[in-house]
Amino acid sequence: MKLNETQLKQVDAQVKRLVQTDSYYGNLYKEHGITEIKDENDFKKLPFSSKADLRNAYPLGIQAVPDEEVVRIHSSSGTTGKPVIIPYTKKDVEDWAVMFKRCYEVAGITNKDRIHITPGYGLWTAGIGFQAGCELLGAMAVPMGPGNTDKQLQMMIDLKSTVLTATSSYALLLSEEINKRGLRNQISLKKGVIGSERWSDKMRNTIRENIGIELYDIYGLTEIYGPGIGISCSEENGIHYWDDYVYIEIINPVTGENVPDGEEGEIVITTLVKEGAPLLRFRTHDISRIIPGECPCGCKAPRLDIIKGRSDDMFKIHGVNMFPSQVEELLSHIDGATSEYRITLAHEDDKNRDVILVTVEAEGRVHFEEVAKKLTTMMKSRIGVTPRVTVVPEGTLPRSEKKTKRVIDYRA
Repeated sequence: MKLNETQLKQVDAQVKRLVQTDSYYGNLYKEHGITEIKDENDFKKLPFSSKADLRNAYPLGIQAVPDEEVVRIHSSSGTTGKPVIIPYTKKDVEDWAVMFKRCYEVAGITNKDRIHITPGYGLWTAGIGFQAGCELLGAMAVPMGPGNTDKQLQMMIDLKSTVLTATSSYALLLSEEINKRGLRNQISLKKGVIGSERWSDKMRNTIRENIGIELYDIYGLTEIYGPGIGISCSEENGIHYWDDYVYIEIINPVTGENVPDGEEGEIVITTLVKEGAPLLRFRTHDISRIIPGECPCGCKAPRLDIIKGRSDDMFKIHGVNMFPSQVEELLSHIDGATSEYRITLAHEDDKNRDVILVTVEAEGRVHFEEVAKKLTTMMKSRIGVTPRVTVVPEGTLPRSEKKTKRVIDYRA
């Protein structure tokens, strides 16, 4: 999908503004001799930006406005390296709320709804983003934040919350508790707006079956406003994103070349009007594709496919490149296996070889040995890796209030 005329002018304005500053990217573009963007070819000459750049510019080297224009900062939820700090202007905050309001509207949420907000507040973008969009919509916010499941369920029942917002991991935990405690008839939830991490169809179906709600995928990342730059619709056929605020291209993650619409690759995002910390051609590492054509739901915004995983989630074992999503896909074909699993990578010193240990949950009605045997056979035949599989009862693996860590690598 090429830049349209308006988007091209917006990118040109961003570049011209950045090179007038002493910011990290302003200096980078000056070093590259980039002072304007006249056409698509100029745009493709822009160097990619990355999280490594943002860490190099820590704490506020990417700030492109004077201090007096910055009204807020947010930071990524990552746990490795220096944190990424993103400054926001008043307009950035307002624009983000507008996008989030659109997301709620695409999901059929109105000012009559009561939105139960469980993502964290503070430096993380999630909670405050869900709340700002809710308030602009005119709906009732129930700003719980994460944790204290007993209180979450009590407030959900007493306040008759109609919309749940959560990470998929916490939505799963809450749905399991509602099911276990027999509370389904006491809750009023109709919809769930779920984001922050990729989730499998099996997890989606478990949440849907446990509490009987419509589910919507919300997309975003701290570096690019936060959640709310796109959401799935009732057709469940991709994520509509707001191309008057962000331009999205899909690249081959190895070569960096653009791929045709419809072909899978890495999402690269350009902020078109962001003031505090504009990012041009930011590599997200999220894997998806642009879905050509218009959606039957009637929304004219372009679509991304559901996020398939992350290019930096890949790990190598026995000479094979693997993604956690491959295990999720196999589990979806095994009767009785749940959506929950952990992958542990280790090294056996005495045999000088790496090992992959996969722990999965299964329902009590099935034979655990059969589940282990099936997964072992499928991983060997379809992925080319022979794992050691342990099957545990449903509910054994830890649940998370934020994002669930699927892979633990103990190798040196």
